[in-house]
Amino acid sequence: MKRSKEFPHATHYTDRHGKRRWRFRMKGSPSFELGTDYGSPDFVRRYEAALAHRKAPIGSDQVKAGSVSDLLAHYYQIALPRWSESTCKANRAILERFRAPHGHRPVATMQPHHMELILAKMAATPAAAFNLRKRLIPVFRLAMKMGWLSVNPAELAESVPYQAKGHHTWSEDEIDRFLDVHPFGTLPHRVMTLMLWTGAARADAVKLGWFSVKGDTIQYTRQKTGRMKNPVLIIIPIARELRALLDTLPRDAGTFLQTADGKQRSEKALTGDMRKWCDAADLPDCTSHGLRKAIARRLGEAGASTLTIASITGHKTLSEVQRYTEAADRAKLATGGIALISGTKKGQNVANLKPRFAKKTVKVLK
Repeated sequence: MKRSKEFPHATHYTDRHGKRRWRFRMKGSPSFELGTDYGSPDFVRRYEAALAHRKAPIGSDQVKAGSVSDLLAHYYQIALPRWSESTCKANRAILERFRAPHGHRPVATMQPHHMELILAKMAATPAAAFNLRKRLIPVFRLAMKMGWLSVNPAELAESVPYQAKGHHTWSEDEIDRFLDVHPFGTLPHRVMTLMLWTGAARADAVKLGWFSVKGDTIQYTRQKTGRMKNPVLIIIPIARELRALLDTLPRDAGTFLQTADGKQRSEKALTGDMRKWCDAADLPDCTSHGLRKAIARRLGEAGASTLTIASITGHKTLSEVQRYTEAADRAKLATGGIALISGTKKGQNVANLKPRFAKKTVKVLK
């Protein structure tokens, strides 16, 4: 039942070799083969193509060339192979909600003021309006490349005012409170220690195991960038705190956070478990992703460079690192910065020049 809701009209059958296959079947539409790997990027790409080229409901015309639906079909063919599974699911949800009322519209007629009217109607949900505009910008950028538009209506449209707060960054007091409630040897403590000392995202943390340990380091490729041309390889020295935890784990375990029956814990299950553990410690604002931001904060407060932090968190752009370290104690950093230059030549006031720089005599012109 869950699968049918996620991909409506996707049904399976068994081929002559006894293998399960999937296909898109809808009344009034031809059948489209979706492959054997349910939910894979290739499956989603074929599913999106089937949606874009299916017949519309009875009484309406077929999907037209140059329409918003047609543009999204082209966009998915390019974008889907580059997106991770989680990114694909999130982006598709937003774009498909836009397609529902606007898919029949010709792209060539879309103007910035049209986008502003659409976004204005979403004023009650500014976060949704912000995310829609953000994801439509590359879609209409593709339309410009194909010659369907001369300007990008989403990029030029005024967005609904919205300041994204992002996930809460754990403070040191919150970390201590969590560890007091969930002591060493418990699964919550193991999750906290692993994520806090690696900076791994949930999708990566559940996949780490002894196979990730190379000497005194943990090495893995981020799932979010795994499908990119240059995936990010993370190589992190194992901290003493993390080593103390790893020494208690069995060497034959498949992954560090595996379930009781030895299966890899899912990202969704970890999110739900972390919510329960945080609630038990009376930490309503804390989440698993906030631990990733906590290690960035710690590094920033310790004076680590932006590039150093990015090497640990795996961010590809320095602007992302800056966003993650916004919770760093600025007063502490400022004090440390002044201490670095106070009383040194670098901190010397330029106005207080040494006497040798000031000539006592003036050469008279002859």
